[in-house]
Amino acid sequence: RTGSREEAFLREKFLPEDDQTVLEVADLGPIRRRVAPLFDHENGFLPSLINLVILQFQSSASIEQATGVMSQHLELMSHRIDLRYGLVRFIAWVVPTMGFIGTVFSLGASLAQAGDPSRALDLKEVAMTLGIGFDCTMVALIESAILVFLLYLVQHQEESAVNRAGDYTLRNLINRLYAGH
Repeated sequence: RTGSREEAFLREKFLPEDDQTVLEVADLGPIRRRVAPLFDHENGFLPSLINLVILQFQSSASIEQATGVMSQHLELMSHRIDLRYGLVRFIAWVVPTMGFIGTVFSLGASLAQAGDPSRALDLKEVAMTLGIGFDCTMVALIESAILVFLLYLVQHQEESAVNRAGDYTLRNLINRLYAGH
């Protein structure tokens, strides 16, 4: 959902996209008022980026400082995205670990059955116990692979949205700013 919402911001045309428009300080207030309510601390990469660049430019009248703030903010957004997926990456690691634990447990149970001198060795029962253990690993590995693939798709969508927000802001805001020296 977050990735789709971020993609939708890119279609909003917050900034002029033609080849002729130059933005002066007086042009920035209406743009900032439009984007300011559209983001919070976690969502709204593009509105947040536009807002921050405009604030920096309005306070310093320096395109270089606005560019620097934009770069730092993009880096922070990338780190924020990476942090969002820490728990999912941990779960993707834990799932196969649990499968291996199931396999080791069934191996131990099979060896205990085979090593019990009071019981006759029932190969069918030992093989069934081993099969359950190997099934644990196989199911866990499949689940982990699916989880990692889905994680990749979702994280890629969000990271792409951040990159496109940075590119859009650079092309349509930073490159159009006129400091009026």
